[in-house]
Amino acid sequence: MTDRGLLALVRHEGLVPGPYLDVKQVWTFGIGHTAAAGPPDPATMPRGMSADLDAGIREAFRVFRADLAAYEAAVLRAVKVPLAPHEFDALVSFQYNTGGISKAALTRHLNAGNRVAAADAFLNWRRPASIIPRREAERDLFRHGRYPGGTIPVWSVDRTGRVDFSRPIRRLTEDEALALARGPSPTPPVLAPSPTAPTSWLARLAAFFSTLIRRA
Repeated sequence: MTDRGLLALVRHEGLVPGPYLDVKQVWTFGIGHTAAAGPPDPATMPRGMSADLDAGIREAFRVFRADLAAYEAAVLRAVKVPLAPHEFDALVSFQYNTGGISKAALTRHLNAGNRVAAADAFLNWRRPASIIPRREAERDLFRHGRYPGGTIPVWSVDRTGRVDFSRPIRRLTEDEALALARGPSPTPPVLAPSPTAPTSWLARLAAFFSTLIRRA
C-alpha cells in the first residue's frame, strides 16, 4: 500500500491498544486484528489497557504489519489486471475488512475490465449498516483516488471489551502513525575503514603538507 493508503486503512479500522468486542461481538485487538488473521488471539489476551500505552500502541502496529502482508497478497492473487496505486489501496482496505476479495462481484467486474461496475460493487458489502460510510470511502478512493486526512485517534477499552469512543486518549500525527505502520528502520552498520583501502585525495594532500612542514 501507499503511505496514504496505510493511513486511510488505520483510520477505518481504528486504533484500540487492548482487546475489545467489535460490532459483531468478535474479540479484536489493535487495528482490526482478529483470530481469523492468525496469532495473537485477542480472546486470550489480558483484558483492559496496557500499563504502558506506548508499548500497547507499538504492539498494535506490529500485529497490523504482519496482518497487512497477507491481505495485500490476497488482493494480488485475486486481481488479474494492472492496478493504479489508489485502486490497490482501496482493494486492500476492502479485503482487510471483509476477507471477500476472491469471491466479490467487484473483483469479477474488475478482471473483466469494467472499473465502473467494480467501483459500484463495493456497496454490495454493506452489513452492518455502520460499515456503509467505509464502503463509500473505499469506492471513492478506488474510483477517484480520494484519501482522507487528519490525525489518528487512539481509543481506550475497559476490561469488559467496551471501547470508549467519547474521547480519544491520544492522537497520533500522520508521521507518527506512518512510522509505526512501516516499522523500525534497520540501523546501518558502522564499518571500519579497510587497512588496504586507498587514502582519499584530501588525506593525501594533508600528508603532503605535513611532510613539507617537517622538512622545513
